[in-house]
Amino acid sequence: MDGLHPEEAEPPATPRFNKIAFVSSGADEARTAARRLIHTYGTVKLDEADVVVALGGDGLMLETLHNRMEKGTPIYGMHRGTVGFLMNDFREEGLIERLEKAVPTRIKPLVMHVLDTDGNRHFARAINEVSLYRQTYQAAKLELWVDGTIRMKELIGDGALVATPAGSTAYNHSAYGPILPLNANLLALTALNPFRPKRWRGALLPDRSEVRFGVLDAIKRPVSAVADHTEFRNAVEVVVRLDRDRSMVMLHDPDHGMEERIIAEQFAAAALG
Repeated sequence: MDGLHPEEAEPPATPRFNKIAFVSSGADEARTAARRLIHTYGTVKLDEADVVVALGGDGLMLETLHNRMEKGTPIYGMHRGTVGFLMNDFREEGLIERLEKAVPTRIKPLVMHVLDTDGNRHFARAINEVSLYRQTYQAAKLELWVDGTIRMKELIGDGALVATPAGSTAYNHSAYGPILPLNANLLALTALNPFRPKRWRGALLPDRSEVRFGVLDAIKRPVSAVADHTEFRNAVEVVVRLDRDRSMVMLHDPDHGMEERIIAEQFAAAALG
């Protein structure tokens, strides 16, 4: 008889994810899904988990990634919210098997340093983008430095942003910035409704670059600096770079990976005619 003898058979593989923690958004369908999944699969505290299953939309995924950034726990999202670009399809059955087959995507955040008009310094990280916005009806007036070299003495408009590849399909894409493959080693620098120079949409920069914005006439033309959901107002200077000391892991079903969705997103507008 062909095959291994019983004593020669390989032991079953040890599951990667024995301890699952569930988090959900405040939406009724997300909370209901969490209760049903906890009843079926059990749950542990977040700090004890091998994996976190997030039930909601992209906002919850970003929040969960931020919350687990220091520990680095993998996050597997299932769509029970509004926007679900970062999420897997929702199904109650077969969760353990899906987790074991999931493909990891490792992403690094941006780090933002802000100096405000009162001389205070602030710090935050962003998974999607760091954005500068005008606070009033007055257009923002910015100067732009890249790696210590001034590249633009005056950018006038609603503001500007720096996006990671993971965040390039979010606000950056809505502002007509480029979509970046996850392995591109690039950052997208995108202008927000530029008045001057006209038609300048932005630039692609190596992800080792340090971008510094100086806010010109900051009292008359106040500007906010925002790292994902963290906002500091009345900025005078904003410095942005990739944080190479931190990384986060998202898990996706093999047929629903981030690389494929980012490529598909670039052709979505054409598919609509």
